[in-house]
Amino acid sequence: MAMILFSFNRFVLYKLPKYNINESAGSGLNYLYLDSMSEGWQPGRSLINMTESAVGRVLEQLYRTYRTNSAVYMMYNDAPPSMKNYTTKLGHSKGILLFDKSQGFWLIHSVPRFPPFPEDGYGYPSTGQLYGQSAICVTYKYQQFKEIAIQMFSYNPNVYNCSIPEEYWDDLWGLQKICLGSHFPWVEPTHLITLESANGDTFLSFAKSKYFVDDIFTGWIAQTLGTDILTETWQPRGDELPSNCSLAHHVFNIKRLTLPSHSSFYSSHDHSKWCVSRLATAPWTCIGDLNRNPSQIWRSGGFICTQNKFIYNAFSRMVSYYKACIPL
Repeated sequence: MAMILFSFNRFVLYKLPKYNINESAGSGLNYLYLDSMSEGWQPGRSLINMTESAVGRVLEQLYRTYRTNSAVYMMYNDAPPSMKNYTTKLGHSKGILLFDKSQGFWLIHSVPRFPPFPEDGYGYPSTGQLYGQSAICVTYKYQQFKEIAIQMFSYNPNVYNCSIPEEYWDDLWGLQKICLGSHFPWVEPTHLITLESANGDTFLSFAKSKYFVDDIFTGWIAQTLGTDILTETWQPRGDELPSNCSLAHHVFNIKRLTLPSHSSFYSSHDHSKWCVSRLATAPWTCIGDLNRNPSQIWRSGGFICTQNKFIYNAFSRMVSYYKACIPL
């Protein structure tokens, strides 16, 4: 029997930071939301820590059905709910897979210690309130998850909870090994695939292994997409990669964002991970789980990219200021 899914093709979510420029603190739990039925950001109808939130409703499917052993699920995070510290030996990646022989979803996000273990039910960590966070969730047919499983080789995720019923072992032998804690001695430095959502939308999936020792934005994404890009990632002061104009297509760091409500915040209050093409002639938006700082050059992870014009407009119009390259 096919899994009953929350009726969406895809959505993107932007959890807003607690502090805005020249304004009093917010709750740190509000978010903006854009799905396949909308043309721009909409405020979340509830707080992100509530089961009625967009991500809460999606994950309720996992919390409701994980005991039935009828579907595949995998929860991965380099900072899982059970750990006080991060693991740096595995991928800097965070996400959830849930699917059956019909379809399911891949949720990619930036929130440490999230989501809770299935037996604990849905919740949102207090540590995720201070900074901005990003997420993208897309529904795919079953055949696409065989391709996504291959991407997981490069992601080398820190899996903290999973289940792969025996009927899936032949199709998903690699995912089963990852679920059991096995790691592969060698994978390709990069792996790029095209994915098609259940509704027919096209996405590019960039998966970088630890053997690709470079900034994923400068060395791969911008050059592959053939466009200059503006990046928004967690960049602690004193531990950041500067804007880079050394290759054919340049990469610039976003420094300040302005929301549809005209509130603004600095990138130093944002833990989200995304980029957009600098010009609208090539309207790319990518959302994922790697940052532009030196330590991330040796980490695995990836991004999912789309040319959907509504997603591009939503993100690109938030860019208030980005940093130019320093002349040599």
